[in-house]
Amino acid sequence: MRRWNPRSPWLIAIFLLAVIALIAGACSGSDSSDTTFAAASADTTVVGESTRTTVAASGAPASDNDALERGVVAPVAFQVSSIGRDVIFTADLTVAVTDVAVASDTATRKISTLGGFLFGERTTGAPNPTSILTFKVFPDDFQEALDRLGSLGEVRTKNRSADDVTERIVDLQSRILSVEASVERLRELMGSAGGVKIVVQVETELVARETQLETLRGQLRTLEDHVSLATIVLTLTEALSQPRVELMVTAYLGHDGIGASCHGRTDLAIEEGSDATVCFEILNVGDTPLTNFELNDPVLDLSLEDLIVVFGDPTGTIEPGETIMVAAEIVAERDLRTQTRLSAVPVNQDGQPLAGRSVANTTTIFLNVVDPGGVASFSEGLSASLGFLANLGRVLILALGVALPFIWLVPIAMWLLWRLRSRSRESDLATAD
Repeated sequence: MRRWNPRSPWLIAIFLLAVIALIAGACSGSDSSDTTFAAASADTTVVGESTRTTVAASGAPASDNDALERGVVAPVAFQVSSIGRDVIFTADLTVAVTDVAVASDTATRKISTLGGFLFGERTTGAPNPTSILTFKVFPDDFQEALDRLGSLGEVRTKNRSADDVTERIVDLQSRILSVEASVERLRELMGSAGGVKIVVQVETELVARETQLETLRGQLRTLEDHVSLATIVLTLTEALSQPRVELMVTAYLGHDGIGASCHGRTDLAIEEGSDATVCFEILNVGDTPLTNFELNDPVLDLSLEDLIVVFGDPTGTIEPGETIMVAAEIVAERDLRTQTRLSAVPVNQDGQPLAGRSVANTTTIFLNVVDPGGVASFSEGLSASLGFLANLGRVLILALGVALPFIWLVPIAMWLLWRLRSRSRESDLATAD
């Protein structure tokens, strides 16, 4: 029997192979650990970036200006970091700017530096200059783009939304695979079809399936395009582009020389010959200073120069939210339905009139003048008699107008009457004979 030699070359070779295998296994385990650790580090980095984005989003963006900062809640930035979902980000905001044309160019440049582009534009000129710009940006730049566009001026409105379309995309992909398989089967069947009738049926079905396939692919491309690029619709308006003026007309009994009881009432009953004071309140309810006021009423026969100034300066400029009160003293002699018209000129912050702009308002109230009673005077009796005669004349004229179309019947009736009388006389003579 052969003895085992521990120094045999074969034994040494086997031992070396075992050591090499152990070392290789240890190295591969180390590589796997390193890979896992690297992946964990990468995940940690992504989470860190998301965390930083969220922290930054918790504050109000400086670009939202004072308009939103004065609101009840501060604006919150969108979290647009990758979450493994297919999300469509959209937003629309309205920004009031000093110069719409300049702001449009600035907005386009700000988006271009982010890698976005102008997708559509609609602009109108004076008297209400407006520009509606549609931008496409990468989802990762969505919040930054909103901040940059908001910094153009005063943010009036802002709406943001995120639509998760992951399920729709997965469903479309699944349906596309099914229809593709059906198309392939039909093509194979087309090649092996024997009769003309079968070929026509298969070809018709194949065309329908191919059309359905292209439709599904188009829907999928549309969704993927919307996911790959966020959409922002920016509306630029002039900061001083909504001038409005409101006029309130009221009245109260008596004269006091200063309009002390303004505001009055809109449904006032006044005795004939009594004194009354009509109050005119001018309110700037727009966002633009107003000047050059003109107020006139043809019923009351007055203008702004004839009125008592209760408060404010009707010859100066009133800022948005400010009010002017003026009054006119009248004597009520008959029922009055006022027709007061007010106009004004909007101006910019430098006091220069806005080209092609003006505002106006017309207000009407009814002042009911009542008869105080007592014995009627001679003039009132005469007026009543003349009124009766006038009404009687109107009735006669109306009757004549009704009868005139039938005037041709009169001669016929007279001829018939003459004939009847003639026959009657002839009959009487015949009887007498």
